Amino acid sequence: MDLGVRWTLHGDGRTPAPGAVVRPDERLSWPRTAGLGAQHVVAMFGASFVAPVLMGLDPNLAIMMSGVATIVFLLATRGRVPSYLGCSLSFVGVAAVIRAQGGSSATVTGAVFVVGAALFLVGLAVRRFGARIIHATMPPIVTGAVVMLIGFNLAPVTAATYWPQDQWTALSVMLFTGLAVVCLRGFWSRIAIFLGLVFGYALSWVLDLVFGRIHSADASGKVTDHWRLDLSGVGQADWIGLPNLHGPSFEWSAILVALPVVIALIAENAGHVKAVGEMTGDNLDDKLGTAISADGVGSMLSTAVGGPPNTTYSENIGVMAATRVYSTAAYWAAACFALLFGLCPKFGAVVAAIPGGVLGGITVILYGMIGLLGAQIWINAKVDLRNPLNLVPAAAGIIIGVGNVTMEFTDTFSLSGIALGSLVVITGYHALRAFAPAHLKTQPPLLDAGTSAYDENSGSEDGRGGNSGDGGNSGNGGDEADGGGAQRAKS
Repeated sequence: MDLGVRWTLHGDGRTPAPGAVVRPDERLSWPRTAGLGAQHVVAMFGASFVAPVLMGLDPNLAIMMSGVATIVFLLATRGRVPSYLGCSLSFVGVAAVIRAQGGSSATVTGAVFVVGAALFLVGLAVRRFGARIIHATMPPIVTGAVVMLIGFNLAPVTAATYWPQDQWTALSVMLFTGLAVVCLRGFWSRIAIFLGLVFGYALSWVLDLVFGRIHSADASGKVTDHWRLDLSGVGQADWIGLPNLHGPSFEWSAILVALPVVIALIAENAGHVKAVGEMTGDNLDDKLGTAISADGVGSMLSTAVGGPPNTTYSENIGVMAATRVYSTAAYWAAACFALLFGLCPKFGAVVAAIPGGVLGGITVILYGMIGLLGAQIWINAKVDLRNPLNLVPAAAGIIIGVGNVTMEFTDTFSLSGIALGSLVVITGYHALRAFAPAHLKTQPPLLDAGTSAYDENSGSEDGRGGNSGDGGNSGNGGDEADGGGAQRAKS
């Protein structure tokens, strides 16, 4: 059985010819392949170790299990889909909500384990029935709205938890990271988040030397005099050792909060497979279900031992695009490096010492980028927000999610924020679509600045309805768009 672990040497194994592409089943020399693997680790590093820190989980375990998940993914896809599975930031808001409700790390990982299982089942369904089931149940208007409310729901975490710990460092890191994202080119722009963390780490150390302790809120919210950068845990940590493992705990309230994130993971995986297929020239549609299921299995393995969930990483797509090396051998090398990093507790202690002010500056940009990915899905799919069928459920769900609106059903059961907002978007869209008149389902311009489309659809004398003029055929209502929003979400 072909597991995709045999590669032919590309050319002389050194430098590819100008314009040449190193395909997934090819490799360069092993030293160069190892170097490319290290580059992939650096590319995923920023977001991949920020995620467990923000979720309150062990960064060492997160890095190690990302290597395990990547190996599972490469084996499942038979080496046809080059990808690194790093820690998913989509669950940061979920973790914050669960912890605010009194949940522990085990509760967080238990809820996310169920999401991984759901993702696995979705992948099996896609393999059986094709990608059309995704587009039918989660059209771009729904996918974009859910991704948007997941990202923007995180705003209070930055405003109330991280930024107050050191506002001037947070502001400096935000400005530096923004400049790095915009001004740097190529590979360096892909690791702008990581560079921002390094800058903030160094700045906090310098400020401690020059000004001493800061009087502000600490990580618990208590106002005290404390060091911005506390490295006491680094000296006490061992160089080699296993990360902290723990089993998951399952609570329905936490599971309901986490389940909507499966929509974001489906969009991320579909977008990744589509982007890689376009870059390599291979039609990978037959691997979409397998890729989704493999991500689900990787997340289940990670959360089963106390780690965070995983997803395919667009940062690594950028590395492949820049180098034109799509060899899965490089990803095997990256996975091995991640396993080694995970076995170094001192590395985890350095990560855990990241000052809150630094995280404040990073998350201002990062959380906003997650939310705006939802808008990008709408743009790519040409979703028409003039159509009330698209506008109403998205508007209601986003406000509920961002405002953390709560619905109490009993004394012990309630839905709020991400869970309630996602439920309103999904059920609201399909319920409205079931009762909507036909012209709302097929023609977009109903809340136009002019009156032609609306008036024609409301009852034109010539009987042409919205089919006349430029409004009738200008689009398909967003919900009937080609579904590419989900697939192109991360391309």
